[in-house]
Amino acid sequence: MDDRPSTRRRGSGGSRAGRWSRAPGGDDPLTPDVAPGSSEDDAGDPEQVARAICLRALTGAPKTRQQLADLLAKRGVPDDAAEAVLDRFTEVGLIDDASFARAWVSNRQAGRGLARRALTAELRAKGVDPETAAEAVEAVDDDDEREAARRLVARRVTAMRRLDRATAARRLIGMLARKGYNGGLAAAVVREALDEADLDGDVDDVPEFDEESALP
Repeated sequence: MDDRPSTRRRGSGGSRAGRWSRAPGGDDPLTPDVAPGSSEDDAGDPEQVARAICLRALTGAPKTRQQLADLLAKRGVPDDAAEAVLDRFTEVGLIDDASFARAWVSNRQAGRGLARRALTAELRAKGVDPETAAEAVEAVDDDDEREAARRLVARRVTAMRRLDRATAARRLIGMLARKGYNGGLAAAVVREALDEADLDGDVDDVPEFDEESALP
C-alpha cells in the first residue's frame, strides 16, 4: 500500500473556497473577529461577502464608491447589503471620493499632463459627482495647464522637424486636444514651440480640431 501523503486538495469545493482564501493576519477592520476570505464568507451573509470584496479591491488602489458599487453588483451582492457596507466604509474613511479625486488630479496632471477638461471627464467616468470633481480640478490653474502643455509639445516637436509646419501643428494640436486642452491654448503653445524649432510655414493654416470628439 502506498503510504505517501495524498497531494489532493481537501473538499469538493476547493475552487470556491480558494476564491475567498486570504493569508492569516488580514482581519477585517470593521469586523475584527472574522477574516475576509474565511469560511464565514460562504455562509450566506451578503454583507460579509461585500466587505471581503471591497477590502480586496481597496488593497490594490483607492476606489470610488461608484466603482465599488459596480463591482458588488457584478458579483451579485444584493443592493441592500451593498449599500450597508458602502455606507459603513464611507463612514470610517475607507471610501473617500474627495480624497480619491484630489489624488487622481495630482497624479494625472503631473504624470500625463492632462488638462482640466480631461481630468473632469475621467473623474465623472469613475463615478465622482460633478461638485466633488470640480473642487478637485480647481487645484489646476491656467498657468499649470500652459506649463504642462508646453512640456508635452517640447517632448514631441523635435521628432517633427522633417514635417512641414502645418502638418506638425495639426498633429501637436490634436495631441493636446486629446488631453483636454482648448483650441486657443493649444494653438498658442504649438505656435510658440514651432517658432522656437524654426519650422517653415504658418500655424494659422491648421484646420480647427474637434476637441469634443478627442476627449476620453
